[in-house]
Amino acid sequence: MPPKAGQKATKPSAKANAAAKATLKGVNSHKVKKVRHNTSFHRPKTLELSRAPKYPRKSIQAAPRLDAGKVLIHPLNTESAMKKIEENNTLVFIVDIQANKRQIAAALKSQYDVSTIKINTLIRPDGSKKAFARLTPDVDALDIAATKLQIV
Repeated sequence: MPPKAGQKATKPSAKANAAAKATLKGVNSHKVKKVRHNTSFHRPKTLELSRAPKYPRKSIQAAPRLDAGKVLIHPLNTESAMKKIEENNTLVFIVDIQANKRQIAAALKSQYDVSTIKINTLIRPDGSKKAFARLTPDVDALDIAATKLQIV
């Protein structure tokens, strides 16, 4: 409010001036409000240390679930399987339910040294998986069944 017509305007006292100067001398003398021109705030990237646990969370490492010995359970020697061996150059196996076609082919290669053209699989009504392994023309399925599998 401005002073009234008959009154004098009061000057700030010397004590108040000294207090104002004292506040500007310290850390408050160069305070400037930061102007942000962007609407999004990005957290600064600081040092992220890699984990260094005090003890292992597992006592032993997990063993692989399916190796070549577990994939092939046993060969099948039913009449229809024998017919497949003789006529279609195809071996029939009961395999692990979780094995896929690539694992079955790799197990056949490692255990019996035979290469396959194609592998067909099906789940039987009793819950087991049957695999039909069609062998390459240079390998005779009847010979493999007689020598390595001993089912003929």
